[in-house]
Amino acid sequence: MNVLKPLRILAILTIAFILSSCRGQPFKKQPIHLNPNMDQQKRMEAQEVNKFFADNRSMRQPPEGTVSRGHLKNNTVYYDGKNKDGSFVNDNPIKMTKAFINRGRNRFNIYCTPCHGQKGDGKGIVMVGQYGYVPAPSYHTDRIRNFPDGQIYDVIKNGVRTMPSYGSQVPVRDRWAIVAYIRALQKSEHATTEEVESFGVSVEKLNQEYEKRQQAQAKKDSAQKAQQQQQGGAEVSAEHGKEIFKQNACHTCHSTDGSKGVGPSLKGVFGHETTLNDGSTVTADESYIEESIRQPNAKVVQGFQPVMPNLTSSLSDADINSLVEYIKTLK
Repeated sequence: MNVLKPLRILAILTIAFILSSCRGQPFKKQPIHLNPNMDQQKRMEAQEVNKFFADNRSMRQPPEGTVSRGHLKNNTVYYDGKNKDGSFVNDNPIKMTKAFINRGRNRFNIYCTPCHGQKGDGKGIVMVGQYGYVPAPSYHTDRIRNFPDGQIYDVIKNGVRTMPSYGSQVPVRDRWAIVAYIRALQKSEHATTEEVESFGVSVEKLNQEYEKRQQAQAKKDSAQKAQQQQQGGAEVSAEHGKEIFKQNACHTCHSTDGSKGVGPSLKGVFGHETTLNDGSTVTADESYIEESIRQPNAKVVQGFQPVMPNLTSSLSDADINSLVEYIKTLK
C-alpha cells in the first residue's frame, strides 16, 4: 500500500501538469503530417486575393488565342458538319455500324421523339397534345430528305427557328449517331421492294397485314360516320373552331390580338386585302383562309417564311370549316 500511494500522487500531478500546459497556449507551428499526399500546396485558392497582380485576382484569364489541350476542334467536318468553305458536308464522317445506329436510336428516343415522334413524322406527344408548341416537321418530306447530313447535324447542334440547340446536351459523336438513325428512319419509309426482301422480309406478307389493318380502320371510320349522321352530322361552329385552334397550337405562330409572331396575326384578317411574298395581293375571304389551311405554303403572306405544316391529315372538313368560322370572328 505504501508503494501505490506515491504512484497515485505522481499520476495526479502528471495529469494536472498536462492539463495546465494546454490552457491558453496557442500552437504556432504546423503539426507533423506523416502522409502529406500533396494536401498542402503552395498555390492560390479560387477567389483568393493575389497581391502579385494589379487587379489582385488569383484567377487569371487565359492568354487570348489559347486553347485547352485536346480542345482545338480544328476538324470542321466532325465538329461543325461543314467543309472548309462553309458548305454542309454531304455524308456522315463516322463509319456506319449497327452499334452506332442503335446508339443514335437511343439518343433520338430521349431527345427527339417528344416533338418529332418515334417515326420522325412530327407527331410527338408535345405536338399532338395541348402544349402550345409549333408543330415539328416530318423527316419524310422531300425537303428534309434532301438535306445533307451536315445540315441535320447543324440543326441538332445549333437549333433552328423554335427548336432549341442541343449542343450542350448531346456530345459530338452522339449528334452524328442521331443523324445516322434519322437516315435509317427515312430509308425505312422509302425502301424499295428489293431492298426490303434482301433482309429476308416478305413484302407480300407485309401487304396482307397492311390490308387487314386498312379494312379494320375503314370499318371503324364507317361506324363513326354513321354515328355522326345519326347525331345530325359533325358540328361546324366558331366555338368548335376555337377549340381546334387551341388543340393544334395555332396560337403559338398566329396571334389573335394583332401582335407579331412567326406567322401573320389573324386579328382583323378576314375580308381585308393581303400582300403575298410574290408581290401579288389577295382578299382574305373564306376560300383564301380555307386554302391557307389546306395548302399552307401555296400563298405565303409577305414578310413570313413558308414554315407552316400541313394539318389536313389530322383535320376533318368540319374542323377546317370551323376554323374558318372562328377566324372570321377575330375582328
